[in-house]
Amino acid sequence: MLDNIRNAEINDLPRIMEIFAHARRFMAEHGNPDQWGPDNWPPEDLIRSDIECGKCRVCIQDGEIVGTFFYDQGKNIEPDYLKIDDGAWLDDSDYGVIHRVASSGKVKGIGSACIHWAISRCRHLRIDTHKDNLVMQNMLRKNGFIHCGTIYVRNGSEPRMAFERTDMKQP
Repeated sequence: MLDNIRNAEINDLPRIMEIFAHARRFMAEHGNPDQWGPDNWPPEDLIRSDIECGKCRVCIQDGEIVGTFFYDQGKNIEPDYLKIDDGAWLDDSDYGVIHRVASSGKVKGIGSACIHWAISRCRHLRIDTHKDNLVMQNMLRKNGFIHCGTIYVRNGSEPRMAFERTDMKQP
């Protein structure tokens, strides 16, 4: 499907920000105007920081950046995931976390491609999304994620649906 997923470079920043603008429009058109829209999320300084620390990835097709996401892995790497309400995480081992998945809209299946890339590095993944982001929720369930409860993010006023996939025996 994709030619490559690689670490983002600072000269990719303008294209990444274009992709986030497209993703905000897409989410608004599909019933989710509040997850990223009101605050013009994510801010450029955050993405610059993600790039500088080597955690921002870009998806390449035919030489063009068509998607982006954040990835990290370790033990308790996401402070917002330390407390979960209305449920529980499935596994307390080290995990990978995926954030800020966005597509240019030119290639189908970017979200699934990002997840498969992450699974190839860590078979225990966590991710969260807004209650109105039905597109993301459906994609997560299709890719083996289970809704585990509710978390609260520092940069958002509304709770987020927390999902997890733990598949330690199979890639």
